[in-house]
Amino acid sequence: MVQKAKARAAKKKATSSPKRAGKKRSSRSNVSSAPSAKQQFLDSLEREAATTLKVLRALPSNQSDFRPHMRAKSARELAYTFVLEQMLITKALTDQLTFSGSGGLPPAPNDLQAIINQFEGDQRTLLELIRKTPDAHLNTTVQFPTGPGQMGDWSKIAFAWFMLSDQIHHRGQFSVYVRMAGGKVPSIYGPSADEPWR
Repeated sequence: MVQKAKARAAKKKATSSPKRAGKKRSSRSNVSSAPSAKQQFLDSLEREAATTLKVLRALPSNQSDFRPHMRAKSARELAYTFVLEQMLITKALTDQLTFSGSGGLPPAPNDLQAIINQFEGDQRTLLELIRKTPDAHLNTTVQFPTGPGQMGDWSKIAFAWFMLSDQIHHRGQFSVYVRMAGGKVPSIYGPSADEPWR
């Protein structure tokens, strides 16, 4: 009987998994080192706004009223779109975004350089506002149009991404204005004919 017990114990020891050498592994799963949703947006906003500034500054200074078609906005009016979009993000984050159905968007200033300066200054202010905004507040909602006569709920962070995406969209449009007005289109996401990668 003793011999059988010893044999069973030896067999059990041989088939059991060996202990790993080194430090004892924590039962906790590793915490992700990925940046937060807020930090991801901040990084993207800072990067994209810097590119937008390059494109805005590429328009020849005497071409602010250039428009490629009679129904198109002038370069100056299109540039002011970027200022308005940053205003909308700021209003959303400070719970001041409302749609009363009256009035409209403010007209674009006559001075293109003033528009560019405002975009740059407002962008710094907006970055600081987002840094100070608690993550939980970014997940609260705002009302914004989703279609003709329709309003929908947007989380503030989703709304901010929507505005940034629209900035990128209109920046591509503005780069066409730059080319048609005789300016040099800078590198955006890759080399351009006027700013090749060397």
